[in-house]
Amino acid sequence: KVWDLTTEKEEFTLNGHSKWVNAVAVTADGKRAISGSSDTTIKVWDLTTGDQLFTLKGHSDWVKAVAITADGKQAISGSSDTTIKVWDLTTRKELFTFKGHSNPVYAVALTADGKRAISGSWDDTLKVWDLSSGNVIASFTGENSIECCAIAPDGVTIVAGDRSGRVYFLRLEGVE
Repeated sequence: KVWDLTTEKEEFTLNGHSKWVNAVAVTADGKRAISGSSDTTIKVWDLTTGDQLFTLKGHSDWVKAVAITADGKQAISGSSDTTIKVWDLTTRKELFTFKGHSNPVYAVALTADGKRAISGSWDDTLKVWDLSSGNVIASFTGENSIECCAIAPDGVTIVAGDRSGRVYFLRLEGVE
């Protein structure tokens, strides 16, 4: 549902997924949103009209996490199928599939410059991916499954939370 917080009235409801919605993200300009669902799809929505623009298909299990680049041109998704996918929102195509986790991916984040992605998994790892090459450039193993992550605007400070309640503050070193 989309609400006008000034009037406290519902403007419209975004309907389209056939199962739970597990993740949402909004473009920096506030005009579009993406949602990831247990129906294995990602949907792209127009937030000015409430219309569903298109559906991205490619994961074989629940989509648990989504993020959008600052320019709104690409999205990234993490799934219970253990993969991370990078999508071109202009062409509506999958660009890359990153494989490296051995359990579901429950968290994704993108650096402000759109050059790196961060993923957190139930395999207790957090990985940093170079989006141009698809390579893992850093990895961290926590004491429990990584449930959420974020990266600061500086592009090097990562914060992640695990299932046991720990919060990790990590810093990338030696990256440009």
